[in-house]
Amino acid sequence: MKEWNQSLLELAPRQNPSQSLLKVFDAGIKTIKDLLWVTPLRLQKRPNLTSFENIKENELFLGRAKIINIKAVPAFGRRGKGRIQLFNLDVVVKDTFSDKYIGLKWFNSYPNLKKQLSSYDEFTFLGVPTEFKGVLQFLNPQINPKAIDNTEEMLIEYPTVNSVPGNQIKKIFDYIPSSLWQKPLGMFPNNIEKELNLQPCNQAFKQIHGQGNSELPQREEAKERIIYEEFLTNQIKVMARKLKHKKLKAPLIEIQNKEKEIFLKMFPYELTPDQIKVLNHIFLDFKSGSPMMRLIQGDVGCGKTTVAIIAALTAIKSNFQVAFMCPTEALAKQHAATISNLLKDEINIALLLGSTKAKAKQKIYEELQSGSIQFILGTHSLIQDSVEFMNLGLAIIDEQHKFGVEQRQKLIKKGKGTHSLIMTATPIPRSLQLAQYGDLDISTIRTIPAGRKGVKTRIVTKENYQKYLSFLQTRLELGEQIYVVAPAIEESETLNIKNVNEIYNNYKKYFSTFNIGILHGQLKNEEKSKVMEDFEAGKVDILISTTVIEVGINVINSTVMSIYNPDRFGLSSLHQLRGRVGRGDKPGFCFLIADSSISKESLMRIRVIEKTSDGFEIAEADLQNRGQGEMFGASQSGHISSFKFGNLGEHFKVFEKVTQDIEYLKDKHPEFLNNKLIDFINDSKVSSTI
Repeated sequence: MKEWNQSLLELAPRQNPSQSLLKVFDAGIKTIKDLLWVTPLRLQKRPNLTSFENIKENELFLGRAKIINIKAVPAFGRRGKGRIQLFNLDVVVKDTFSDKYIGLKWFNSYPNLKKQLSSYDEFTFLGVPTEFKGVLQFLNPQINPKAIDNTEEMLIEYPTVNSVPGNQIKKIFDYIPSSLWQKPLGMFPNNIEKELNLQPCNQAFKQIHGQGNSELPQREEAKERIIYEEFLTNQIKVMARKLKHKKLKAPLIEIQNKEKEIFLKMFPYELTPDQIKVLNHIFLDFKSGSPMMRLIQGDVGCGKTTVAIIAALTAIKSNFQVAFMCPTEALAKQHAATISNLLKDEINIALLLGSTKAKAKQKIYEELQSGSIQFILGTHSLIQDSVEFMNLGLAIIDEQHKFGVEQRQKLIKKGKGTHSLIMTATPIPRSLQLAQYGDLDISTIRTIPAGRKGVKTRIVTKENYQKYLSFLQTRLELGEQIYVVAPAIEESETLNIKNVNEIYNNYKKYFSTFNIGILHGQLKNEEKSKVMEDFEAGKVDILISTTVIEVGINVINSTVMSIYNPDRFGLSSLHQLRGRVGRGDKPGFCFLIADSSISKESLMRIRVIEKTSDGFEIAEADLQNRGQGEMFGASQSGHISSFKFGNLGEHFKVFEKVTQDIEYLKDKHPEFLNNKLIDFINDSKVSSTI
């Protein structure tokens, strides 16, 4: 392993790094081991030199030809310091081995390419033919490639890294001595790899980089081995984070049964069994002596906020301050109003937002430092350096997926051993719980409070769109309110999608007797607040919005959620939006309004929302579609991930083997596992992340 961890710069010939090598190093690829994860875009065996008669569309071809005609047309672009004129070249060539002809094309080429081609009697070219207007042609083929030389058995194409082109990346790989490929690599020594029936990690990387047997079955097996290594590293990092956190000291917060009963009776409804269960988890965490790191997951409307409020009151009764961070001002205001009405001025509550006036902010800062503010709610404003607490005991983070890792950490670190309670209304699949949140204690609320009527969901197409509009008219005449969501604010030149302004103009014609409001991220905070206040007060009948209403908005009288271009949203986002209606004693309705150009695959995907209201089932489907997010960094969602090869949805069997093998290590090789955990605990990037 030591050899693989040496600096990338040590690969430089005569210790004189090229500019390409330095740029790759600056991109964060510091060691030879780091370089191995820059894997080829394409890897295949060199084709044989052959006749044009054997050309097949989209298959790599190596041919030899004679130029018949060259046509050079000036391109629009210029390049370089002297702004050199570029050319588009259209070249007709004749096969050396037959009477066949074919076209080669280069776009935005330098003038010397034409001169170079004109100098050849015959030349070889390598490329992939594509069809244009029924005729095959080669776009930007390689001229006289090394592949003509039989010593170049594999054709390997690497991606560009920090503006260093793939051919230069390949040269850097060529610096790796053949002897190094034989050295052990990966987390396990050879004896443990054999015990666990694993292909040696170094052999897997050899195959991935075309250094070993490169037949397709072997490459697939090698890819699975590297996915295993990714999952294994991730799981041990998760274990390390949890171990380090449990060693920290935290404030003791206790609650008496009498106080607990008082808190429960504050609400005008009876808590569900799941809510009681989660509260008991929290009370045990408060007494453990270690900082609580608990994630409450539950479907929209299951009552997570009620649990959070009781946890906050428990901390305040023990003389600690509580911070409640929300992703939007609207949600922060809503929570503050709910809590103020509930507590009737029993504790000092404050609201800190980006729109809070400077004088009011200064007063809040002073009262937080003195401890007179017991409960502060707000947005990202809570993590500003100017916000200091006298005695922060509990940090509550609502809709955790809306915040980055560093933002959450910054709030928690404003106290000493601060307990943290993280909430999400996007249920997390079991596989993702283990992989991404294995260091958190997870509580689940599945029971929906009694009295909720639920939501019926339907897909609307061009054929039944008028029927949909008639239905809206009926609900409006009954005095109910409607949300309409679009993926964009304004018309796009490149995307054929509905936008807020277009829908607003159309709805003004359809529903001319009703009040229509617009809400989106480009409005000023004051404008957004006014629109939401009017909607909550019933002054606006139809609210046309972007996804800014996705989180936490609670207007009981709104019963219809219409979502245009639903294929542009993740399933979990659609489910979140749907959760804004059907929150009272009236049934809710959700309409997914699909464009006529929607693909069959997208239609099948959004049918999941139509068929089920189970957020956990939806989250599993979303994991398959969208990836799992980054585990040890700032990114939370999408295919930007700590895993270069692995995907929990696709490779869950590999992930299961990893979890089983870790149990085996605990039993058979505890010292080895402990040493790995210590290494990661000492890595601040790993152990400080939530």
